[in-house]
Amino acid sequence: MTEIDDFTSIVSNLTTSVILLDEQLCAVYMNSSAEVLIGVSAKRLAPKPIFQWLILEQKEQDLLSNALFENHPYTIREASIATIKGQELIIDYSVSPIDLDTGGGLLIEIQGRDRLLRIEKEEELVERHATTRNLVRGMAHEIKNPLGGIRGAAQLLERQLPDDALQEYTRVIIDEADRLRDLVDKLLGPRSLPELEPINAHSVLEHVCTLVVAEVGDKIELVRDYDPSIPEINADSSQLIQAVLNLLRNAVQSLTERPVESPCITIRTRTKRQVTLGSTKHKLVCLIEVIDNGLGIDGAIKKSMFFPMISGRADGSGLGLSISQYIISQHAGLIECRSEPGNTVFSLWLPLYV
Repeated sequence: MTEIDDFTSIVSNLTTSVILLDEQLCAVYMNSSAEVLIGVSAKRLAPKPIFQWLILEQKEQDLLSNALFENHPYTIREASIATIKGQELIIDYSVSPIDLDTGGGLLIEIQGRDRLLRIEKEEELVERHATTRNLVRGMAHEIKNPLGGIRGAAQLLERQLPDDALQEYTRVIIDEADRLRDLVDKLLGPRSLPELEPINAHSVLEHVCTLVVAEVGDKIELVRDYDPSIPEINADSSQLIQAVLNLLRNAVQSLTERPVESPCITIRTRTKRQVTLGSTKHKLVCLIEVIDNGLGIDGAIKKSMFFPMISGRADGSGLGLSISQYIISQHAGLIECRSEPGNTVFSLWLPLYV
């Protein structure tokens, strides 16, 4: 292997996106990271100037053109761009004029900032959620201990009461203690670690859809937008059903409590490449999205809605999203949400080991 081949091999495997432009500002080389960033191969983009497949602000277009003719390098931090596929990105990039065999050219080095921002956001979310769960679990155990004593004392008292009518009061104590115990059990979440096995994600989604349709009938349109090419995922089927069911029931409640015209829930599945979940980068992940056209989530609870006991409904327990997030985190995944009036999307990310 020649030194040039060695150099090309090294650049091709860099995580930094590298693009080489000729005098017409057309791509003569892109490494694999750049192709992933833009979402199109270098061969498809080669005949087109950069401004046709990478949307920059006008001042940045002028800087790029001037750098070629004035031989002037520069760097821009946190620039906002859009790719040919309409994906918006935040990047840092440096432009360096170089000499090519065919004349002048530009070397562009790009670092995706939104990936770093995503990692920071996800790590903070996972850490906060873990801290909250540890606090809740500690409190739940402390609550269960006296509850058992109260319930036992009420049962003993019930046996000693001479008047059956008085037992109505001890029965209230026992029933309320049981209700609190059930609530504490929900706070603790699943009692066992997930039993991972290869399963078809769509079979899980169809089971959940069947349950939801049985509850709401034809009051809400349910749309399935599946990618049939998704391989099997390693998951605990029953726990995954519970996690997705919680998301769908939230969407149903949003649409029934604050009705909209033509209520609709869409379940979409896709695969995504080179996705970072927490601090781990995965080559391939499964993305399950639950989308509703309701009025959106109140901004006051957006940042805290995955924490236990946080709910936007007066009669809500605030446990559904917390439990779902915990289950998915046990599968090395993550749940995210973005919401605006008419479009609320819960995104469930699960790594695919293929």
